[in-house]
Amino acid sequence: MQGFEALLAGFASALQPTTLLWGFAGCFLGTLVGVLPGISPALTIALLLPLTYQVPATSMFVMFAGIYYGAAYGGSTTSILLNTPGESGSVVTALEGNKMARRGRAGQALATAAIGSFVAGTIGTLALTFFAPWVVQAALAFGPAEYFSLMVLSLVAVSAVLGNSVLRGLISLFLGLLAGLVGIDLQTGQPRFTFGRAELLDGLEVTVVVVGLFAVGEALYLAWQGRESRNAEVMKLTGSLRLSRQDWGRSWKAWLRGALYGFPIGAMPAGGAELPTMLSYYTERKLSNHPEEFGQGAIEGVAGPEAANNAAAAGVLMPLLTLGIPTSATAAIMLSAFEGYGIQPGPQLFTQQGALVWTLIASLYIGNVILLILNLPLVGLWVKLLKIPPPWLYAGIIIVSIAGVYGASNSVFNVGLLFAFGLLGFVMRRFDFPAAPLIVGLILAPMAEQSMRQALIISQGDWFTFFTRPLSGTLMAVALVLLFAPPLWRLVRRRLAA
Repeated sequence: MQGFEALLAGFASALQPTTLLWGFAGCFLGTLVGVLPGISPALTIALLLPLTYQVPATSMFVMFAGIYYGAAYGGSTTSILLNTPGESGSVVTALEGNKMARRGRAGQALATAAIGSFVAGTIGTLALTFFAPWVVQAALAFGPAEYFSLMVLSLVAVSAVLGNSVLRGLISLFLGLLAGLVGIDLQTGQPRFTFGRAELLDGLEVTVVVVGLFAVGEALYLAWQGRESRNAEVMKLTGSLRLSRQDWGRSWKAWLRGALYGFPIGAMPAGGAELPTMLSYYTERKLSNHPEEFGQGAIEGVAGPEAANNAAAAGVLMPLLTLGIPTSATAAIMLSAFEGYGIQPGPQLFTQQGALVWTLIASLYIGNVILLILNLPLVGLWVKLLKIPPPWLYAGIIIVSIAGVYGASNSVFNVGLLFAFGLLGFVMRRFDFPAAPLIVGLILAPMAEQSMRQALIISQGDWFTFFTRPLSGTLMAVALVLLFAPPLWRLVRRRLAA
């Protein structure tokens, strides 16, 4: 009952005109981001991080959530009309969606994607509403040892899951941990790794690092790569946006099954949107009464994966809000935004920042409605945006990055750091090193260090306390499984293939 009352209070806050306006802006920006190939929601949220110095936390996170959900919606447009997914969760949608467009059914493909996104997004948000408080209650039993083990799990999960190589993920994590130690040691008061610069005594500014790695680094990489989205053929918007009775009959079960795949997998440390969308596609292909249409433009092949994609977006927010574990690059940047406001996601978030959390959850319900209203009527606008020359986008990203960082701090030193981390981000992108582990390491290193020291003081220097306490030991075991299971699985597969 208390959770229901808190949700109602969240709706009262989310429906305030100012908050609603920020949510609308986030949904619009997110859809725009999803439509433009190469521009990810992580990059967009990174660009907007300097606003955290001026905008209240509630409004900012409502907008970030709108961007995140909106990108999941908007990615289907380019998948269907351009055969170029706007973000990774929409890759599977392109398999059948573009075929539908080539058969003159682009309107129906976009409609089932939009409605399925609304249905699954709402189901995912309902699951977040009812399951998050249970996770929080269980996590309130954490002591310093459990917090340290949880942070180790967070660090290992994001390093092992994001990117194609565990080793590259761990190298990125090590750089982040090293960067997180810059500044004054909270225990001794001694400066560390500051190289005599007063600007570094408070540590590296998370906003500068994030914007440099994700925005400047991504823009430099895309410019170096010379990606030209205009070379691809943009399909014309043909066919009615209304679904026939047969389309409804073939879509609604796929929407529900996709949502059931998306939320739980998205909530796992090794989750994300790629796995549930693939599982949804193959499930629909197996269960369809029209298997001959798959590969030719089956509507179930659009409905299911798009539903799974949007439910996974809600699932990713579960571990972020309740445990402070980011399972995607976008979630890692949202974690840095919490850090910018001095807020620590985790079990205490629902008690210390209850109004913010429930307003954020309520805004997800409202955002789903806004996105359904936005997507179909404005699809013609989204198609025109695909004709923007990519070099204009890259230049705009760098200009906005410089203006945001300098405007927030009035520091030329921070602008220099921005380009230093931008070059690092370019190198990491060029050689396939994931940037998210670096960000998570930078944010969690000071907190993990404090929890470790507190646990060792309580246990009188006994390092086994992290393994002998049941909950802490379980978290450490999960971290070890995540660390060693992927390379062992690849080794087994190679031997079986031989």
